[in-house]
Amino acid sequence: RAGTHRSIVTRGEHPARMTKSNKNARTGDRGTPGGAANGHALQEGSVRVKKLRDYVEINVTSSVLDRPRVYAFALNESLDKFFECLREDMGNPQLKIELACTVGEGESVVSSKMVHSYAWGAGSSRTLRVDGTDYEVSVLGERMPRVPSTVDMSLTPRKRALADAPRTRGMKYVIVTGGVVSGIGKGVTASSVGMLIKSAGYRVTAIKIDPYLNMDAGTMSPFEHGEVFVLDDGGEADLDLGNYERFCDLNLGRDNNITTGKIYQSVLEKERKGDFLGKTVQVVPHVTNTIQEWIERQAHAPADGKPGAPDVCVIELGGTVGDIESMPFIEAIRQFQWKVGRENVAFFHVSLVPVVGAVGEEKTKPTQHSVQSLRALGISPDFLMCRSTRPLDEKTKEKLAMFCHVPSDQCVGMHDVSNIYRVPLLIEEQGILDTLLARLDLERLQTPVLAEWQSLAELVDSLTVEVNIAIVGKYTSLGDAYLSVTKALNHASYACERKLVITWIEATELEPEMKEADATKYARAWELLSKVDGVLVPGGFGDRGVEGKILAAKYARENKVPYFGICLGFQVAVIEYARNVLGWKDAHSAEFDETTKHAVVMYMPEISKTHMGGTMRLGSRRAVLKNNTCLPARLYGGVTAVDERHRHRYEVNPAYIQQFNQSGFEFVGQDVDGERMEIFELHGHRYFVGCQYHPEFKSRPGKPSPLFHGLLLAASKQPLP
Repeated sequence: RAGTHRSIVTRGEHPARMTKSNKNARTGDRGTPGGAANGHALQEGSVRVKKLRDYVEINVTSSVLDRPRVYAFALNESLDKFFECLREDMGNPQLKIELACTVGEGESVVSSKMVHSYAWGAGSSRTLRVDGTDYEVSVLGERMPRVPSTVDMSLTPRKRALADAPRTRGMKYVIVTGGVVSGIGKGVTASSVGMLIKSAGYRVTAIKIDPYLNMDAGTMSPFEHGEVFVLDDGGEADLDLGNYERFCDLNLGRDNNITTGKIYQSVLEKERKGDFLGKTVQVVPHVTNTIQEWIERQAHAPADGKPGAPDVCVIELGGTVGDIESMPFIEAIRQFQWKVGRENVAFFHVSLVPVVGAVGEEKTKPTQHSVQSLRALGISPDFLMCRSTRPLDEKTKEKLAMFCHVPSDQCVGMHDVSNIYRVPLLIEEQGILDTLLARLDLERLQTPVLAEWQSLAELVDSLTVEVNIAIVGKYTSLGDAYLSVTKALNHASYACERKLVITWIEATELEPEMKEADATKYARAWELLSKVDGVLVPGGFGDRGVEGKILAAKYARENKVPYFGICLGFQVAVIEYARNVLGWKDAHSAEFDETTKHAVVMYMPEISKTHMGGTMRLGSRRAVLKNNTCLPARLYGGVTAVDERHRHRYEVNPAYIQQFNQSGFEFVGQDVDGERMEIFELHGHRYFVGCQYHPEFKSRPGKPSPLFHGLLLAASKQPLP
């Protein structure tokens, strides 16, 4: 029977990968035999999806079709093309076709704009619905790999190598400033513009300028400035560098974060060495020249792992136009635009357009005054990014254009959207990418990045089945204190196709003292903890809330609730196990109790006790796994060594390791010298894992951190590897 059936491979077939049946389908036309998989007829009314390394093969049989069909698409092509070809083969261009995913009793429809690398994911069953008729989808092969955004699957290896080769064109700069209020979204705007430039085929890097006098963000309280983002080279930076890395898939360094403290230190060191030859050292030109030299030097440093300088550097100036501390940077940038050529620089100004009054009138005066201040300082913005709660009216754009000296089509409405991944799409929909490329004299190249990004945005909006994760921390009143942790949880939830719900629990409210101080808060905190699907205890410093974190770890261990501990969360799980399983009731960390007889966590001997800034064990370090069969190794894909970012002063005391390992609390990951414990796994528990490092800093939207992915798999009751 197989020999009588016909098949078709669509126009979207990937040219470089062909199975035997695929070749038959491609070399002939619709009258050419060869559609059944491996010579066997498919069942009537079925859809079989075969996932391969860089393309997907879809076998469809139906009573509506005169014979089975085989379709093949590159991973970065959308479902639209598949639906279009199926309508054509079924002889009805008006057919309503949709792909539904079902989890339990919940169902959602997969957007037809989603690409195949996302459409056939894990975590739910799929049904192809054709005008009310359901066809069950069976998926063969491994979970669909995400296509790296930098790879154009249509390129041959030689063309791909040429595309990756260093370019000789001059550096282009995109500079983002902000006005009216702080925290308006400059970081997300800069990240989005960078991602769009990358989608046009260009390599990008990013620089964040913070006008504060601190050398870096390392000594700042999370309540003061949000989380400290740790970089590969050990730099402790502003959290916006995390946005740049996640949006543009970069690995930045400490010099990508410029602060006033760093600039003045550099200038004063030169002055002490006599580099200024006896001249009076002044803000202009010495400070401003140092800023310009730093920007130009770092802009040419690659951040994407490829040789040669990037094509475009995106620079975000922190703070608000008019702040006294940012004036030297404004002046430096004013000079810089002429130094590198005004045609090589594009200015984006992010401002607020509030909606006021019962009639909802959009007010432009704050933006007018902000632009007026910026222009008075010698910088004229090319694009206005107008933050608002709703889409910007055309009349408002025209008014802004008239008073701000910016074309109306370059006044961009930046209204609230359903998820953060829609921000670049919102900018692109208004034609800004093409205008920006024309402004910088760059040609738009075709890449799969935008299609992948749109698929991600559609996936996020389509998720309905919830998974509830408790974050038991001590800075829970400020979400930005755990920004990378929440992003990593989200990335893992997308891979599991679950809608993430975060339950914030203040660690101090779990402690017995809270029961006496405020019984309502105490009861509420424990009630919340009892209802979650998984528990995550993140890092932190100081003894406040530590006992609450220990109690959370104890609850998760005893009740078989998936648990993941990071840094301090790793250490409190060790303390809890030592107290309640190994029987060392006074077990503690030397950070919190220097007199304990069982200091299962100790101060690292080489770390300074007198200086706080930049003295921890920082940056990317290698962790060696005991074997490739332990759960963490399986989550990492079977590797036996991983490079992750660290930030800690204390470590598990090696004197107690044997007792832990023998009792089933096994340290399966250590540093390269075998002295420092990096990862533990509790045997007999579905998921009770901790790590000394911070895996959240290397998580990406399409490449979730493996240990976060494991937590979400366990919490949503999906199979672990």
